[in-house]
Amino acid sequence: MRYAVNLPPFSSPEALVSLAVDAEQAGWDGVFFWDHMTWLPELRLNVHDPWVLLGAVAVRTERVLLGTMVTPLARRRPWKVAKEITTLDHLSGGRAVLGVGLGAPPDAEFGAFGEPAAARHRADLLDEGLAVLDGLLRGPVDHGGEHYQVHTELLPRPVQDPRPPIWVAGERPHRRPLDRAIRWDGFVPLSADGPLTPDQVADYLDGVERPPAWDVVAVHPAGVPAREYMQAGVTWLVEGIFPEGNWIDDLRASIRRGPRN
Repeated sequence: MRYAVNLPPFSSPEALVSLAVDAEQAGWDGVFFWDHMTWLPELRLNVHDPWVLLGAVAVRTERVLLGTMVTPLARRRPWKVAKEITTLDHLSGGRAVLGVGLGAPPDAEFGAFGEPAAARHRADLLDEGLAVLDGLLRGPVDHGGEHYQVHTELLPRPVQDPRPPIWVAGERPHRRPLDRAIRWDGFVPLSADGPLTPDQVADYLDGVERPPAWDVVAVHPAGVPAREYMQAGVTWLVEGIFPEGNWIDDLRASIRRGPRN
């Protein structure tokens, strides 16, 4: 089992980078950032770019895995994400990982910018965008699809061969995200009702033929032993916080206590 913290990028960049540094020093295995434009507009949060933050963290750390959880690929150009993840992989010495999903909330993250918010459209963009992204990270691409026309090669290649891991998020009980994740390197099972219990994770994954070295990345609620998630097939446990009240200080204290077993 490996352990990570998932940081809402809703504070000052200095505070967020220092949390990531604290996480490495306290023995965590990964540091991830939410990827949003506004998230919940009514909260009027200061939302910073996760890729710039990850670049700063990369040069302040040596060991932790770094990435987003999760990037809504449907609102991003896949070639721009390919360049960002490659640069992060070089800055970090091969520690980059990319989490992707549909993105939420759709109105604030898509509709407010004049982009289609329908789930099916975003899912189609995600699937084709992943194919383009994967190709660009590996070598020359000659892609003519419904949404993207890409005929080029990006250099340099990532440090990791053939590319950094790609984890796909999905919300229980929907099966299409799980089917999508099987084609990539890992799965992030989520629920609108909060963290999934070990039994819920096991039920969601029941009957799935998992590829070798396929990661399952679950949110770790307080009070549930890590071994129960391990028995359910989870390989990463992720801790975070809802950004309200004195959340930076609360999260820093939690990070400095180290991973919970």
